[in-house]
This record gives sequence, structure tokens and C-alpha cells, in this order.
Amino acid sequence: MTHVALAIAGSETTGGAGAQTDLKTFHQLDTFGCAALTCIVSMDPKDNWNHRFVPVEPQVIADQIEACTGVHDIDTVKIGMLGSPATIDVVAAALAEHSFTNVVLDPVLICKGQEFGHALDTDNALKEKILPKATFVTPNHFEALALSGMDAIESVEDLTEAARRIHDAYDVIVLAKGGVVLEGADAVDVFYDGEQTVELRSPKTGEDRIHGAGCTLAAAVTAELAKGATPLEAARTAKAVVDSSIEHRQSSHLPFDAVYQRGYQG
Repeated sequence: MTHVALAIAGSETTGGAGAQTDLKTFHQLDTFGCAALTCIVSMDPKDNWNHRFVPVEPQVIADQIEACTGVHDIDTVKIGMLGSPATIDVVAAALAEHSFTNVVLDPVLICKGQEFGHALDTDNALKEKILPKATFVTPNHFEALALSGMDAIESVEDLTEAARRIHDAYDVIVLAKGGVVLEGADAVDVFYDGEQTVELRSPKTGEDRIHGAGCTLAAAVTAELAKGATPLEAARTAKAVVDSSIEHRQSSHLPFDAVYQRGYQG
């Protein structure tokens, strides 16, 4: 029987990230994917590719989750872009109702330190209502800073300390992403589950960020957990999948490339 995973995420209409990338990654790893869309994101070619964000009504999100869980036996879910306190409330309620075995959170934070109001309220709600229900979290460099409370992450040792702090604060398995931000020839991610610390390394493919890499990593972890892999096994496979998707990146009229889920041989 094919394993099933649910993505609760935004639609990124160009195909480079969001639920589109989640479903492609699930498929690549032989996991049947379904999706509950939380918002619609479309980049504006007339405004320097800034994001146009349209939230999905909370009841519609609840209806989608109800449909997915009614049709399929699902014990593994990946959570991506939520984007508003109202969306977070309905997703938190769904997590409480269904008690999924694996809840993989890509902790998309939208407040970069200057915004207040909606952005800050959304990030605070994510930390208070979603993160405590997660079992596995995949923060990038900025998110690791915000969740750990550290002032700087400039080395693998710092990234390891951030992973430990996040684990201790939220009782969650952490795969903290160094990516291209940390200096050195390797892209280094740190896995920490409260008992073991493992550095996952691979040679950098350029120094630029690739659109959708974070979505791909979290989705690959989700697919592997749905198939019964251990968290560390899932993290190792996810790292390899991201490397492949970056190697086979897709160029476009955007000022950055996007991941392309092809060519990975597990």
C-alpha cells in the first residue's frame, strides 16, 4: 500500500516552492501526496517580483483537511506557509483533533524585525500554537536565530547550539539549515534529537539561495517519515534530495533559480 502524506501549505503559483514543490517531492519519494492550501502567493512581475498574498478562508482550510483525512489514512503532515493568525488557529485545531504521529514544520516566519502588527502577531501565534505540536522542525538560518534567541549564528558550532536550544524549548527534533549562509565549501545542516548531534554536509553548488530548497527539505523529511524511516534517516535522505534538486535547478525570468525535483536516485 502506498504511503500518504498531507501538505498544509500555500500555493506558490510559479511552481518553485509551496504546495506545488511539496507534492512533487512526495511523488519523487514514492509517497502519495494531498494538500490543503492555506494561501495563494503569486509574484508580481510589474513590482520587482514582490509577493501578492491572498489568504484562504479558515473554513475552506478546515474543509480541505477534513476531506484529505476522510479520504486517506494519514499519520504524517508537513506544515509550510500559514501567513495569518486566523489560519494558524484553524490548523492548530486540526492538529489537536487528528493527533498525527509526525508533524513536520517548516517554520516560515514573516517578521524580519522591522514589521509589527500582523507579521509579528502571525509569528507569535506560530510559536505559541503550532510549534509545540510539531515533532520535527526545519528552520533556516534566520528562523534558527529567531527560535533559539541567539544573537548570531556564524559557524557550525553556533548552528548546533541553536538546534539544541530549539529542541530544549519546544521538545522537537531539529534539522537546522546552514545552507549557503555559513562560510566554507560545504552546505552544512545540523540534526539534533536530544540525544545525538549529526552534521549533514555536502559541497555547495554556488553561493546563491535557491527558491524552494526549504520546502523540498521539509517535504522530503515528511515523505520519508510517512514511509517509516527514522528521523535521522529521513534527514539524510532529505539532504540528498535537496542537493539533487539544486543541481538540476530551473532557471526562469526570476532573478533566482528554483529547485527542480528530478534526477534523484535513492
